[in-house]
Amino acid sequence: MTQPTARKKTTPKTLIVIGDRVLIKVDEEEKRTEVGLYLPDTVRDKEDVFSGTIVKTGPGTPLMDPLAVTEEPWDPDAVSVRYLPMQARVGDYVLFLRKAAVEIQYEGEKYLLAPQSALLILVRGEHPVDELQ
Repeated sequence: MTQPTARKKTTPKTLIVIGDRVLIKVDEEEKRTEVGLYLPDTVRDKEDVFSGTIVKTGPGTPLMDPLAVTEEPWDPDAVSVRYLPMQARVGDYVLFLRKAAVEIQYEGEKYLLAPQSALLILVRGEHPVDELQ
């Protein structure tokens, strides 16, 4: 008689973006972006600029308060970390520099992880094409 195998208790995975980075779902290659922006051939040939939708953001750039550090910096309660908030938000449409991004695969989907400094333009709102005119 075989003994039943113990099943591992699985916990749901949570993807946490660190610092001032954003997780971007890249658009399929088209000359015209979904919000109506046209990318010139010179940009498309070099593939320096990509576009996509932000699906997750980090908390921002960490700022450490020097007055909050105590004599025991290893104590997790001794240091308070504040963040400089990010301009990018979940759902924003973004043009960004590909060279600064890192491609990752999470649960079968491909994403690019880029720092906020690589973002060139954000488009947000119900009618993003109207905002550009």
